[in-house]
Amino acid sequence: VCGGAVLCLTYSFLMINLRRNEPPLDKGMIPWLGHALEFGKDAAKFLTRMKQKHGDIFTVRAAGQYITVLLDSNCYDAVLSDVVLLDQTSYAQVLMERIFSLDLPNHNPESEKKRAEMHFQGTALTQLCSSMQNNLQHLVTPSEMGLKVSEWKKDGLFNFCYSLLFKTGYLTVFGTEKNNSAALAEIYEEFRQFDKLLPKLARTTVNKEEKQIASSAREKLWKWLTPARLDRKSEHQSWLGNYVQQLQDEGVDAETQRRAMLLQLWVTQGNAGPAAFWVLGYLLTHPEALRVVREEIQGGKHHRPEERQKNTPVFDSVLSETLRLTAAALITREVKQDKKIHLSNGQEYQLRRGDRLCVFPFISPQMDPQIHQQPEMFQFDRFLNAGGTEQKDFFKEGVRVKCPSVPWGTKDNLCPGRQFAISAIKELVSTILTRFDLELCDKNAKLPLVDPSRYGFGILQPAGDLEICYRIRS
Repeated sequence: VCGGAVLCLTYSFLMINLRRNEPPLDKGMIPWLGHALEFGKDAAKFLTRMKQKHGDIFTVRAAGQYITVLLDSNCYDAVLSDVVLLDQTSYAQVLMERIFSLDLPNHNPESEKKRAEMHFQGTALTQLCSSMQNNLQHLVTPSEMGLKVSEWKKDGLFNFCYSLLFKTGYLTVFGTEKNNSAALAEIYEEFRQFDKLLPKLARTTVNKEEKQIASSAREKLWKWLTPARLDRKSEHQSWLGNYVQQLQDEGVDAETQRRAMLLQLWVTQGNAGPAAFWVLGYLLTHPEALRVVREEIQGGKHHRPEERQKNTPVFDSVLSETLRLTAAALITREVKQDKKIHLSNGQEYQLRRGDRLCVFPFISPQMDPQIHQQPEMFQFDRFLNAGGTEQKDFFKEGVRVKCPSVPWGTKDNLCPGRQFAISAIKELVSTILTRFDLELCDKNAKLPLVDPSRYGFGILQPAGDLEICYRIRS
């Protein structure tokens, strides 16, 4: 009897104040704090448990905030298309202040996105990619790498990929320090110090020492990123010049412009390097996939640079599968007014004003076992048909899934720089596989586990590294 009474009281506590047609509410057992600790520690594990308990939509309490989580991937586009009642700027402003010490109260993200789209497609994209390829080839010369030809060197694969692609991207987008290897290395190291603490900065869980490290790294990067120092004159740099011009048009002072440059540095360079690490890591630990990709790259090596990446169906499948396993951004909106939404099965739910809506494509569709068999396994040909064409048709309970993977955002909010990022990742992996001898130091080594604190912040990062040996081929 006592056990039953406790159960009833607990149920009442969890479900109190629930209105008609609202998602199931799970407040957690700790007043005010709710599920904040579990959510922050490992969002994927926590939200998977909540999905198993409540289904495709539910509301949780975390540090006084009520967060409705939507995990029905076939309705993401329809729900998130309402940019009036579901606001993406409010929470973004909070994160900009916490992470970058940046306040842009008059900033218009839609205007910024449209400007970016102009410079990341067509002729501008071609020029940007050409510059990126030239910068990468410069960085992998023996003199830049401090290596003699055929001299073996050890490194962690994550550091190897991240440093190379960060430096390549920095030279391409920001256009400085090309002839200053020491400065470029210093910028990368300070960026890594900052990037390691980014999840804690976002969650305001940094301790005193970490706060000082983050503050020091920010100050140093701001000095490097003063707009006047950056090369915005070349045609392929026009996106950066346009962005600075937009800030100036909005009345942003010089100090805030510097801080905004760090935001753009992370947005443009914070995910491609980790993605390249996972691609190469999966290839090195899956010999058959590595063999097929190498053959495909070798088959196209005599093509012009702009043509090499176009006919690579196996490589494209490997990249899609890698992003399915590692792209883990939380898409967040503030509910400005009470709002009805419909799931793909027609069920109607009410969202409450002042709550937060989160969509987490990593769980659904990307890791949904009803869409992808053995979703936790890397299958290099998952996105390939038998005839070598792209596999686009995936189903759940007999219904075609609109998007089997959502690494670049939803329909109305796609990353404007996605084609440039794809080109950079593919160029780095191709260059490493053709210009270097590369092998695992331990042939039986496995990929490190992911760092669970990175769920919610784009491409996942590893909790450790994968030791490699490499040398530049003669």
